[in-house]
Amino acid sequence: MNKDQVQGRVEAVKGKLEQAAGQLVGNKDLEQKGKIDEVAGKVQAVAGDVKEELKSVTKPI
Repeated sequence: MNKDQVQGRVEAVKGKLEQAAGQLVGNKDLEQKGKIDEVAGKVQAVAGDVKEELKSVTKPI
């Protein structure tokens, strides 16, 4: 696992928590920020997955 994979997954979870908190207190701004953070985290995690895959493909046998 690389840094992007870990940070991305942490951000995605943080975003989900922000969404839940926003829904709980009726704060639409917090809910939207949570959605944005979740998507950004998922994108970062996928980028990290791609990096790892490229490492394994380009590794000499």
